[in-house]
Amino acid sequence: MKRMNGNTIPPGKLHRILDAIRMAPSSSGLQPFEVFVISNRELKNKIQPIAFNQPQIGQASHVLVFAIWDAYTEQRINDYFLLNNQERNIDDTLTDVTRKRIIKNFSQQTEQEHVQHASRQSAIALGFGLVAAAVEKVDSTPMEGFHAAQLDELLGFQEKHLKSDCILALGYRDEENDWALNLKKVRRPRQALFTFIE
Repeated sequence: MKRMNGNTIPPGKLHRILDAIRMAPSSSGLQPFEVFVISNRELKNKIQPIAFNQPQIGQASHVLVFAIWDAYTEQRINDYFLLNNQERNIDDTLTDVTRKRIIKNFSQQTEQEHVQHASRQSAIALGFGLVAAAVEKVDSTPMEGFHAAQLDELLGFQEKHLKSDCILALGYRDEENDWALNLKKVRRPRQALFTFIE
């Protein structure tokens, strides 16, 4: 979708989309990302040039910025297990072996490997958001076309130890001005995309 009409998503629909993102599966349950939900027009207008002036940014009801952890630190992993154990009302000793194993595994990886892993987890949640938006009849445009360092600076991600990973524009299609509206969707044929191994 190349154009949106600026109409606002009803709160209930937005809540259900965000909840789908929140409930998406994540490796070890860590959810190594945060999602910044931006409806402020001034801020969206500042993001637009950073995102190669894609018009959906300024026209969207909400712009979601998925920001991943810059590293899997021991503190972040410990914080997750503290929450997990409190929510499930279980003793910390029951998860200590798993917690320590995860900390050890990530301690043996590079920061780049951490970022790559976190990005894949963010992509899973993004996918759930896209499906939820379709169910809610809200149009959506996922975007990787932006200057990450500039977006990180604008949103203060360095101080939060985060890195921008993806943008999701949510809103409603501008049916009068979207040149792609009536174009046939083109995807590779099934036989080129799927390999069945029986």
